[in-house]
Amino acid sequence: MRQSHTAAIELGTTWEGEFATEPFEAAWAREAIFFIRLIDGVAPAAAIARVQIAPDGIHWTDEGTDIPLPTVAGPTTFARLRHFGGWLRLTGSLPAGFALPVIVHLALKE
Repeated sequence: MRQSHTAAIELGTTWEGEFATEPFEAAWAREAIFFIRLIDGVAPAAAIARVQIAPDGIHWTDEGTDIPLPTVAGPTTFARLRHFGGWLRLTGSLPAGFALPVIVHLALKE
């Protein structure tokens, strides 16, 4: 039987300016999906979160996947990942004046 785990990475955290999620160790998983939902507010149309990977949870590099942020509260955006090494997180930047409360889940599957 395949193993799976869903982690709530951010629960009501407000993203402003430069942001990064808590890192999550996922070396055992073969595939991952990040889900992002805006709780309140309106995001800039071109706002994205970038997937980053690390071998140790300290030294980060962009993986190459961008996730458009939901522009209004309610809808969920996501990105599927494979071949991501040991650690995962999201990072990004919002223009001045934007404060976005978000929920981020990371679903992992063996």
